[in-house]
Amino acid sequence: MNFNVTERYNCVVIEFKGNVMGGPDAVKLNEKLHELIEEDQTNVVADLGKVKFMNSSGLGMLIGGLTTMRKADGDLRIANATDKIESLLVVTKLITVFKHFKSLEEAVKSYGNSKEEE
Repeated sequence: MNFNVTERYNCVVIEFKGNVMGGPDAVKLNEKLHELIEEDQTNVVADLGKVKFMNSSGLGMLIGGLTTMRKADGDLRIANATDKIESLLVVTKLITVFKHFKSLEEAVKSYGNSKEEE
C-alpha cells in the first residue's frame, strides 16, 4: 500500500493505493496523522478510490486513524470507496461509524469551506 498526502482547502486528503492490510503501513499512517495533528490539520479525508483490497487489519488501521483524529477534535472521513470496500464497511457495520461520501469533492465540502464559494 502507498498513500499520498495533499491539502485541499480546509482539509488533508490521504489517497490510498493498492492493498490496505495494516502492518508496517499502519505505523506509517499513524505517524503521518500525528504529524498532521502537530500542524493543527485534523480534518482528514481517506480517498479509497484506488484501493484494490482491504483486510481486517486495513479496517483496523482506518479505525485507528479515525480515533486518533477525533481525539484531536478532528475527523477522518471516507471518499470513493469501491463497491467491494463499501460492502466490507456495510458487513462490519463500520459504515455507521465513518462519515462516507461517493466523491472526494463531497467529502472535502463536508468540512465546510469558509474560503470557497457555495
